[in-house]
Amino acid sequence: MTNEEPIETAQEAGEMTSAYDSMNIIENTLDDFISVADVDMVYGPPIKEGDTLIIPTAEVLAVMGFGVGSGSGSAPDEEGKGHQGYGEGSGGGGGGSVLSRPVAVIIASPEGVRVEPVVDATKIALAALTAAGFMAGMLFRMRRLR
Repeated sequence: MTNEEPIETAQEAGEMTSAYDSMNIIENTLDDFISVADVDMVYGPPIKEGDTLIIPTAEVLAVMGFGVGSGSGSAPDEEGKGHQGYGEGSGGGGGGSVLSRPVAVIIASPEGVRVEPVVDATKIALAALTAAGFMAGMLFRMRRLR
């Protein structure tokens, strides 16, 4: 058992959020994604081993999308005259993902600096299988057309 209180959103409380609130949420999300573009995300901390310095590098991909909506309106009464009610609304939302993968290691030693790529054998095998499957499918299709 905890003392944590459940967090109630404005929508659960029956309150409407304004377009300003939605834009604040989107702005904060964009700030978080921009912080991903930091150099520390691409280059890892250097590792020193004797006279050799090793720096890991990565590829970082940030993808996001968002949307904002608004609305208002009123409904005519039963006779088509006047207005029975008034509606209003707004909203926004978004989401995204950050992916990273190692791509190379920079090695600086007394002999010089070199870049050693990180080879992902699984991706190479999957690409080869995909290409082979595509070629087999195309050959089958070409033979069937004759």
